Amino acid sequence: MSDALIRIAEALERLAPAPVPAPDFRAADAFIWTTGPDRLVPIAHVSRVDLDLLRGIERARDTLLANTLQFARGAAANNALLWGARGMGKSSLVKAVHAEALRQGLPLKLVEISREDIASVSRLLDHLRGRAERFLLFCDDLSFSHDDTDYKSLKAVLDGGIAGRPANVLLYATSNRRHLMPRDMIENEKATAITPGEAVEEKVSLSDRFGLWLGFHPTDQATYLAMIEGYCAAYGLDIAPDQLRAEAIEWQATRGGRSGRVAWQFFCDLAGRHGLAL
Repeated sequence: MSDALIRIAEALERLAPAPVPAPDFRAADAFIWTTGPDRLVPIAHVSRVDLDLLRGIERARDTLLANTLQFARGAAANNALLWGARGMGKSSLVKAVHAEALRQGLPLKLVEISREDIASVSRLLDHLRGRAERFLLFCDDLSFSHDDTDYKSLKAVLDGGIAGRPANVLLYATSNRRHLMPRDMIENEKATAITPGEAVEEKVSLSDRFGLWLGFHPTDQATYLAMIEGYCAAYGLDIAPDQLRAEAIEWQATRGGRSGRVAWQFFCDLAGRHGLAL
């Protein structure tokens, strides 16, 4: 090699980013993946709702919990897409089943990855592959636009490419959209494509790669009130049933709908007015 090529190689080596240090997975049970530079940030305290307080989603709760526990125990399990109505506890459920796995003494780590960092997921897998721990990747509010190509990176987790998905990694994603893109965009691209359907087939088929589809739908009034009563019981807030019902219904009327999020927001207001710290 000539002196000029050696100098170029040395210059490129100096410009290259330093290798990312191996994460200390003993530091926490939950991490956030960030880029620029790549690193896993340990989270000492995860904001959670107890599993028993998630009402109106019992079927999804039981299915996701069973899937999570079997994965944490080393058995086969499916990637899961939690889709549907806003505020119905999709992300809360993911964090709650992780907490239950920890309560049972299972070595499961939760790693949150933002929608904007999906393109870096293959680098994240390099840190996780071959580890003794089991890792649950969590992407909240996942969706794609018509010109978005980041969905291709997500296939590294769902399909795994040549190397295959690491056996110790599972992906849970939440979305308001069953097919991860707006319905009007799907219909528009189908209508304008030279061969109808081909333009969106790859993106729509991405959701098919999740083994579990768990739907979340708007709640009825009885379930909404049961959620609030559960919060009152869990936090020791004693209030007359008639008063609780009247205030809860008035609150949901001002919000234009009922959901788990609306129930929790009402309870936070109620607890505050009664001097209760959450």
